[in-house]
Amino acid sequence: MAEVTKVWIEDGECISCEACTEALPEVFEMGDDVAVVKAEAQEAEFCRQHSDEIIEAAETCPVDAIKYE
Repeated sequence: MAEVTKVWIEDGECISCEACTEALPEVFEMGDDVAVVKAEAQEAEFCRQHSDEIIEAAETCPVDAIKYE
């Protein structure tokens, strides 16, 4: 699979279903009302180490709110 260097949740897209936080708690957590990417997961090296899992979480998001490059 591809190598991920950045992951984010598109503003206004998250429906707070918590699918990403359940699938990948190392990267995602619930913020005030929506899921957010944890601070440590915003580092490129961290993303590289979790590339496959990030891609899988993005593919399972019911509203395609998880983006990555």
